[in-house]
Amino acid sequence: MTSVKICGINSAEAFDAAVDAGAEWVGFVFFARSPRFVTAAQAASLSARRAGGGTPRVGLFVSASDDEIAAVLAGVKLDILQVYDPPARVADIAARFGLPVWRSVALGDALPESACAASALLVEPPPPVGATRPGGNAVALNWGLLRDWKPNFPWLLAGGLTPDNVAHAIAESGAAAVDVSSGVETAPGVKSGDLIRRFVFATK
Repeated sequence: MTSVKICGINSAEAFDAAVDAGAEWVGFVFFARSPRFVTAAQAASLSARRAGGGTPRVGLFVSASDDEIAAVLAGVKLDILQVYDPPARVADIAARFGLPVWRSVALGDALPESACAASALLVEPPPPVGATRPGGNAVALNWGLLRDWKPNFPWLLAGGLTPDNVAHAIAESGAAAVDVSSGVETAPGVKSGDLIRRFVFATK
């Protein structure tokens, strides 16, 4: 059964919906330019909700310094760090903080052959021209490109996924895990509990 990460959690409704629906991970964005940005204190308040149980918390960072990551970890317990950084930096982060590190990778012409120091890769389209943030920016990959890709490391599919297309995306790509953010929103940064529940149901 395909696993689900709901990224950009920034409200009690979104947190509870993700956990109650059975998402395997909830994600907090610690990147100030994102409409989904939360502070460590906000993430800690959400993370402390009774509904959270043992669902692992993932913190997303974009080219963050050790001090910036440490400051967040001082305020909220995270289980996984998801980063936009080159492989050498991923190794440094893993060694410094002793947590699993997922590396976000924008797919080009070639599929990754190694995760390097990352515990998993999150694969997504390159950001559109003029984008102010990394990531898929609601653009979908050509999922068929991944059909025969059988890496020896875990990976998650991201970019342009919605409750309406995620089942097709999984069938085309063979993804064992998916990551969604804008695809379960009614406006940038505004998560919908109903869309989260629909997404998890469609994935499972």
